[in-house]
Amino acid sequence: MREHANVVEADGLGKRYGSTWALRECTLEVPASHVTALVGPNGAGKTTLLNLAVGLASPTEGGVTVLGGRQAGSPAALDGIAFVAQDTPLYKNLSVADMVYVTRNLNRRFDHSYAKARLAALGIPLKRRAGKLSGGQQAQVALTLALARRPQLLVLDEPVAMLDPVARHDFMDTVLTAASADGVSVLLSSHVLAELERVASYLVLLSRGQLRLAGEVKDLLAGRRVASLEELALSHLRENATEVAK
Repeated sequence: MREHANVVEADGLGKRYGSTWALRECTLEVPASHVTALVGPNGAGKTTLLNLAVGLASPTEGGVTVLGGRQAGSPAALDGIAFVAQDTPLYKNLSVADMVYVTRNLNRRFDHSYAKARLAALGIPLKRRAGKLSGGQQAQVALTLALARRPQLLVLDEPVAMLDPVARHDFMDTVLTAASADGVSVLLSSHVLAELERVASYLVLLSRGQLRLAGEVKDLLAGRRVASLEELALSHLRENATEVAK
């Protein structure tokens, strides 16, 4: 799989909805070969940034490229990115086998053998309708379909928000395996900082629609003298809140 120096590059990126800026003045480089945690409170701009990166939204100002300079949303960019949105989108009335068939036919590259083998290993029945699966199984099906596209960048928006602790752990294990064994770069947003602690090697922190912090987790933790990713994020957000209040 071809490596890229940066899987996401934003330059003065901003997105406004009406009179409200969801994201503003975001200049950012997300390096390849990392599991990057995108964190921040509700309304911080996380989903907006992800939507801009995968081409589901257009910038109001600035620009964003992916996978070493490809324009976000272009055919060349989309061919190398797999995106799983927050609501784990599946056609609830289709069987798992039908979901595999549809995804296979909508994408130029799809590893059918991998998808079938992974679903079998998870014990997910191919004949069962997606809507009849548990939340954890639905999340795993969506992740399997994304990984079967053999992406260079896997983008996940709050993928474990609705899952129980066991399902969260299993989901994150799969993400970590994809990153370490298959060389997939991962960009994921989540409120579940305890799970991110296990898998994330790079951190991007947003607050109030602006970038507050970015860097390798080990360096940020050493510089801040805190013991965990959660402590790091919370301490920085508190500092920012204090500055805004002054």
